[in-house]
Amino acid sequence: MYEEFTQNRIAQLRMQKNVSARDMSLSLGQNNSYINQIENKKALPSLQGLFYICEYFGITPQQFFDDGSAYPVQLADLVEDMKKLDAASLEHIAAIVKEMVGNK
Repeated sequence: MYEEFTQNRIAQLRMQKNVSARDMSLSLGQNNSYINQIENKKALPSLQGLFYICEYFGITPQQFFDDGSAYPVQLADLVEDMKKLDAASLEHIAAIVKEMVGNK
């Protein structure tokens, strides 16, 4: 269960980042087929490898495994920006989000 999720999540995030499996593998300091082997369900990353993958995407392992978030990278960036806002601004954003979610 978690194995398949991990492999699919890496593929999803890589495609959102618009980077090839080869380029990502090399950026992680691995052989050029490292990510391809993971995505094709021939291998799994080690725990340390998963940490490097999360770091590559700029997310935490918790965000990586949050299957309720299809866009964890964008969400993490948004949360970081929102931490800089005052209470009134956060209330406005919360109202906008609630309206948008309610309309779907």
